[in-house]
Amino acid sequence: MNIKQSIVLRVRVVFILIALAAAAIPYQIIRLQLDEGDKWRAKAKTINFQYREVAATRGNIYAGDGSLLATSLPFYRVAMDPTMAKDGIIKDGIDELANNLSAYYRDKSAASYKRMIMDARHDKKRYIVLNRRQIGYQDMQKMSQWPIFERGRLGGGVLFEKVEKRYQPFKSLASRTVGFINEDEYGAGIEYSFNEYLKGQTGKALFQRLAGGSWKPVFDAEDVKPEDGSDVITTLDVNIQDIAETALLKQLLDREAEFGSVILMEVKTGEIKAIANLQKNKSGRGYGENYNFAIGDQGNTEPGSTFKLFSMLALLEENKVSLEDKVETGNGAYRFYDRIMRDAKNGGYGTLTVREAFEKSSNVAISKLVEENFGANPSKFLGYLDQTGLKEPFGFQLVGEGKPFFKTPGTKTWYGTSLPWISIGYESKLNPLHTLALYNAVANDGKMMKPFIIKAIAKGNQIEERFDPEVIRESIASEKTIAQLKELLEGVVERGTARNISNDEFRIAGKTGTAQKLVDGRYTRNYYTSFAGYFPADRPKYSMIVVIDSPKGFMAYGGDVCAPVFKEIANRVYALDMELNPSNQTLITEKEQEESPLPTIRAGKGSEIGQILAELGVPSVTEQSEEWVKTYAEEKTVNWKDNPMDQATIPDVSGLSLRDALFILENKGLKVDYTGKGRVMSQSIPAGSKLQPNSTINLRLG
Repeated sequence: MNIKQSIVLRVRVVFILIALAAAAIPYQIIRLQLDEGDKWRAKAKTINFQYREVAATRGNIYAGDGSLLATSLPFYRVAMDPTMAKDGIIKDGIDELANNLSAYYRDKSAASYKRMIMDARHDKKRYIVLNRRQIGYQDMQKMSQWPIFERGRLGGGVLFEKVEKRYQPFKSLASRTVGFINEDEYGAGIEYSFNEYLKGQTGKALFQRLAGGSWKPVFDAEDVKPEDGSDVITTLDVNIQDIAETALLKQLLDREAEFGSVILMEVKTGEIKAIANLQKNKSGRGYGENYNFAIGDQGNTEPGSTFKLFSMLALLEENKVSLEDKVETGNGAYRFYDRIMRDAKNGGYGTLTVREAFEKSSNVAISKLVEENFGANPSKFLGYLDQTGLKEPFGFQLVGEGKPFFKTPGTKTWYGTSLPWISIGYESKLNPLHTLALYNAVANDGKMMKPFIIKAIAKGNQIEERFDPEVIRESIASEKTIAQLKELLEGVVERGTARNISNDEFRIAGKTGTAQKLVDGRYTRNYYTSFAGYFPADRPKYSMIVVIDSPKGFMAYGGDVCAPVFKEIANRVYALDMELNPSNQTLITEKEQEESPLPTIRAGKGSEIGQILAELGVPSVTEQSEEWVKTYAEEKTVNWKDNPMDQATIPDVSGLSLRDALFILENKGLKVDYTGKGRVMSQSIPAGSKLQPNSTINLRLG
């Protein structure tokens, strides 16, 4: 076979193969249409149409007074199906719509927006995103009135795709306690711990897959609407929370400390009114709420001398010591086996009574007493942990509660020095929440309450679940022991290591704590400082603990670092509390009202008061330049002076009628509760305090 014949043969073979392949294509098409058409049509529907989850609106988180701590705000992304509107509607409205889009977004010209819409309409695209920038609800309402958009989804093709964002009105206030949760449902705080309540039930809706991989919602009768989440109501008080964070931050900045925590709790119930956690930022500049040291594992540390309250409880319960017994501390150094215990005071305290030993926080005295009475049976000492409920976690409502740690006698980690060191707050771990619970129980006459921060789950105005105060131990010690422990705690403030915070207005009871920090197996000169206690000492309403880690500077002890923060917070909370301080802002006594021949109006609008006094013929002297005034009587003359209301602080509404007080306070974004009738006699938040929108202020009328 010559070359020519060979080439012709090959061409004929290739031609035949191509002809066979070409014939197979229509055959395969016909076979698919007839034999497998239903199968592939069904598959196409599942690819191009899907029922997808639609997230529910997340529930709100509220403070105990109704202030909003976290909510979901609706935002919208503007998309469009440009094929939906009729030709006449597009023709009449496209120019004005394009102008409005350009003027609002300021990113493209009107011609560009017009071309985008018209090109998509020409290409029969069923979905385009006009701009990825999200808009608020008010702007969405305005856009709904624009040409073409006013025809809605079916008539104009506009799609306002809802995107919800979590918003905290008080910004960083209690931010770590409020917490967060991400798309993988990992987070912290209330948002994470109560996610099952907050997230609601997801719905489902039919979506169509479009070119480019985007999905467009399609209305369908089988759509399932999502069920919004429930609201979580906390025990927090935003005013107390603000006071606690402000006082803590000031001391952290002054002492250049690593972190600090404050917990303030109501004695009788265990309700947490404030919980603050501030940690130095990684940059070293400023502080933020990055971790909940008050309850978490990282907050579990050697408590130091605040634990001496427990040691005294065990000693007094054994009836082997009295507060006036003497104990010899010598020069402030005492050997337990192979280690030396030292007091903070150089040269020691010499001979002390048990009362003085606690007030001065003598390590040597407390350790000697515990070793003498429990050295032969340390398990008996540690058995009081079960009696007080301090040995196990409380089952706190927020995820991440740290577990207390105490060595067990007879194990490999137990040494001859363990008992004396545990007795003064070393070789053990407690978080601030557990320490506070012990002090709260003493303030509560021995009854230990379970600390809690969530008091209700609600849907609208309907309470779905309520969390009531819970008793952990009816009594952690005998009445006699509790009374003696109260004496000791008051003595610390009156004569001991916290005498710098003694208060003439009300008494504070508490105990300082200073623990050397253990780093790489060695105790350092960095300290974990604390102060735990309650106030007022004679009628306890609030307990509180303040901890500050690694403060810098001279005298970095609990009494110097944490006690002043405790006092500042206590002073301001006491001033706020109308139950503790009912006469704080009383305007005028009944006797003064009876003796005065002048009208008892004490405040109001200057123009209205002037008119009333003129009608009554009462002489007056005015220094008025503001709209609102305060009045006071001098002999037979009514004087008045400005009472400015336009400042960014809590106004003074004392003396005003309820109508005027409501007008002023509600215009400042405050919620108002009131009791009684008549004019405002006192207000729960003092005038001049920092204004926190959505806070609740209580008025007493009379």
